[in-house]
Amino acid sequence: MVKVGVLALQGDFLEHTQILREVEGVEPVAVKRIDDLKGVDALIIPGGESTTIGLLLSSRGLSTKVAELAEKGLPIMGTCAGAILLATKVVDRVVGETNQFTLKLMNIEVVRNIFGRQRESFIATVRVENIGLVKGAFIRAPGIKSAWPPARVTGYINHPYIGEIGVAAEQNNMLALTFHPEITGEKGVYKYFLSFIKR
Repeated sequence: MVKVGVLALQGDFLEHTQILREVEGVEPVAVKRIDDLKGVDALIIPGGESTTIGLLLSSRGLSTKVAELAEKGLPIMGTCAGAILLATKVVDRVVGETNQFTLKLMNIEVVRNIFGRQRESFIATVRVENIGLVKGAFIRAPGIKSAWPPARVTGYINHPYIGEIGVAAEQNNMLALTFHPEITGEKGVYKYFLSFIKR
């Protein structure tokens, strides 16, 4: 049985937990404290409020432990706010530099709220390298502006106002998605992410 930790500090961690329960051979584990990371084979950082999740990660000492495990090769997937938290550089579409806390684990630059606010949310089908066509929910979603080695953008969308923008990226044992695969029930995303465990 593979144990997949789901960071359960804030956001839609319950939706990730539910879909993981539907994947054979997977046991989801709620991660709220450092001890909860013991024995997990992979970790998901869910969508939510990236600033709030970041503050809780830092104040509970989880950020240091997650960074340490990432360096050791623990597979980590960040969705929406989770992608922001994995990024090295974050700016906001409106206010620019945010100076918010991030884990700085992936060599990507992310723009927060790139498509607009809640009312500009949408569902789109994206072709993601190594996964195929994925239906994702973009809710106050960020975009991946750039990536540099060893990170690379693996999925793009063409937005009517923004143009082409990255929505998926990989770096070694890490996967960043700016959309929500848990809302649209995209099990293929999870199965691909779980393949990182065997790398």
